[in-house]
Amino acid sequence: MTVDTLAPVPVSLPLPAALDGRTVVVVGGSSGIGLAAGALLASVGARVVLVARDRDRLAAAVERVRTPASTVVGIAADGTDEDDLRRVLDEAGGPVDHMLVTAGGLAGGPFLDTPADRLRQAVDGRFWGAYGAARVAARAMAPGGSITFSSGLYLQRPIPGAAAAIAILGAVEGLTRTLAVELAPLRLRVNAVRYGVVDTPLSRGSLGLDGDEAVAAAGRSMP
Repeated sequence: MTVDTLAPVPVSLPLPAALDGRTVVVVGGSSGIGLAAGALLASVGARVVLVARDRDRLAAAVERVRTPASTVVGIAADGTDEDDLRRVLDEAGGPVDHMLVTAGGLAGGPFLDTPADRLRQAVDGRFWGAYGAARVAARAMAPGGSITFSSGLYLQRPIPGAAAAIAILGAVEGLTRTLAVELAPLRLRVNAVRYGVVDTPLSRGSLGLDGDEAVAAAGRSMP
């Protein structure tokens, strides 16, 4: 699919009204940032599609996000598999307007003691998952749609023991900049959000934050 013509300029309302009635797919929506984003989107009237591998956690997430006035569905799928994501968009029940990609683990360990093979699955899943999700979304979205990836502040303020995880943030941001240019003729926006330390199950486990005090201490040096 080569982009050689300009799509019409979309007209939309300011946020958050622009999300009312729009369908947003959250890849990695069963916990952490994805789950919180799903709840926020539902609260402003968006139709939310949560995507995750674990069916039980996904079902619990849907119940947590759903409100009497909202439409929230969960579709079990592998967020790193393009075929699975195409199925998600088929099952979403209508056009998809936005996609948020938060799925992916953190690959860590002391650099000199951690062979590449131990990190390859997490690294591949984070980058190729973002790459594949964007390919699927860009083919399905109308002008005015958006794709948003997750990045992190550690890209600018690195810490020891996270060389692969931080390098992949750089790769995702490079992908973001490139797609922002390449998909601009389709009137699709592509962005990445650099998060700081966010209190999620993933960050607690990967960073060894074993309690509320540890989480607070980790965030004191960040805005």
